[in-house]
Amino acid sequence: MSKNQVDLLKADEDLHGGVCVELKEPMDSQEFSIRLSASLSQWRLQDKKGVWIKLPISQSNLVEAAVKEGFKYHHAEPDYLMLVKWIPEIADTLPANASHRVGIGAFVMNDNREVLVVQEKNGKFKDLGVWKYPTGVVNEGEDICDAAVREVKEETGVDTEFVEVLAFRQSHMSFFNKSDMFFVCMLKPQSFEIQKQVVEIADAKLQSMQPNHLSKTMSSSV
Repeated sequence: MSKNQVDLLKADEDLHGGVCVELKEPMDSQEFSIRLSASLSQWRLQDKKGVWIKLPISQSNLVEAAVKEGFKYHHAEPDYLMLVKWIPEIADTLPANASHRVGIGAFVMNDNREVLVVQEKNGKFKDLGVWKYPTGVVNEGEDICDAAVREVKEETGVDTEFVEVLAFRQSHMSFFNKSDMFFVCMLKPQSFEIQKQVVEIADAKLQSMQPNHLSKTMSSSV
């Protein structure tokens, strides 16, 4: 880099008039600050809107320099932090971070009208003797039906087949103040031997579908 010329940061244009910067090579904070400032000047001349910087965790030393240029945290993953800045003097239209978490409850009933229920070792039902449907959180890129089958297998060892969604509910101010979508799925058992997961599940069994035998699970949190 010459004294009178600054190399701009490499950026890819997005579909909404902005640019995305993904830093892959190590850089000291002073060099980054100089290049970021020059790049912002260029992007303003080009009428760019949002600027996204994907910062690997190995380059967390660059966060302060970005914040001084007006960047804000958008979201974080285990291996990177996403920073964002809105350039124009008009209303910011950048999308917010993900607002919801998705959970499932699994209603598994055999031909004898016995329902698969569990007791949890942790959470709000710990040591309360409450029997509830297997529940869990949908993973990134996972369908709701697949998540229900997976959670039942993980918690009880029972193989199942997805049938249909019975009900769902939405709540707010849940996990880290995010909203929560919870789907109750009906599953058909394909195996019948229960092998409870020892880390999270205190007990698991098939219970007769009689009034007052089952806890009200559809409104419970994951």
